[in-house]
Amino acid sequence: MSESVQTVPPFAAREVFVRSRSAGPTRQEVVRHTALFLLTFITTTLARIFFTTPAINLPEPTASGVLGYILFVPEYCWRVVVGLLWQVIANPGLLKSGLTFSIALLTILTAHEMGHYLACRYYRVRATLPFFIPAPPLFLAGTFGAFIKMKSPIPSRRALFDIGLAGPLAGFVALLPISLAGLLTLQPGQPLLGGEGIIFNDPLLFQLIARLTGAHLENALPNSFYMAAWIGLLVTSLNLMPVGQLDGGHGTFAVFGQRAHKIIGRLAFVTVAVMSVLGFIWHGSPSGFLYTVLLAVMLKVRHPSPEKMEPLGRARIMVAAITLLVFALSFVPFPITIT
Repeated sequence: MSESVQTVPPFAAREVFVRSRSAGPTRQEVVRHTALFLLTFITTTLARIFFTTPAINLPEPTASGVLGYILFVPEYCWRVVVGLLWQVIANPGLLKSGLTFSIALLTILTAHEMGHYLACRYYRVRATLPFFIPAPPLFLAGTFGAFIKMKSPIPSRRALFDIGLAGPLAGFVALLPISLAGLLTLQPGQPLLGGEGIIFNDPLLFQLIARLTGAHLENALPNSFYMAAWIGLLVTSLNLMPVGQLDGGHGTFAVFGQRAHKIIGRLAFVTVAVMSVLGFIWHGSPSGFLYTVLLAVMLKVRHPSPEKMEPLGRARIMVAAITLLVFALSFVPFPITIT
């Protein structure tokens, strides 16, 4: 009896290979990413409590010089956390404010990163679960954000477009009800933080919602929902910058190609650098210099080309226009003013 041999066409072999690349996360990876998420949940909660509680009296470092201050940082952060816990015991309402902020902010960040992750799964691109990055409670948000890491090439121009823009669009949808809740519950007050007057300048989305609902943005004390949505919009606008491998950089590369991506990225960097100087002069805020440094780093990172550069089609061009509108609604040239 002759033995039959079944042949497998090349495209089927590639399909098997692609499916193997998109295998789900291991148990160890799930544990690691969950631990980072829970730690970030704690730090974001503490960060909101820190900026809504009376000042905590802490001693100055006993050692002198730069090294003395550096060595004192861990001790200082630990004492801040202990002081915050005592504040919560004395005033349990602070915990509610912290939890509200943390849940709202992490909802926005999770929606953003899961937009990327699910798009990667759809296109069989191997990617990690979201990495949430905790930050010391003294940092305004209590987190440095979140990211996913792609571990296999992007197969096509359309995949690059969808993966890049799925994140900020999903995050923007998630923050819309949070923005509405924040503006409708604003209370009059003087927004003072750390003994200095810090004014959070409102993005266009907030101004439109306020006009439609009659909310008063002037002389209002930012509540937990407001701050979560404000930070979410700041993160969205930063990610949509058309530079390097930021989300906006992916979209720019997919729509205009490699050469235009490089030119537009450099123009965006120069614009942000100029605005950072103006922001420091006009608004007393050095925060713009951090964005300038970040964009400078992103310019140095080479953007990989997709394996296939097919036309995007009319539907994705419309999505690109919608994304540009989202950027306009999110972007604030000078986010804060220090008085």
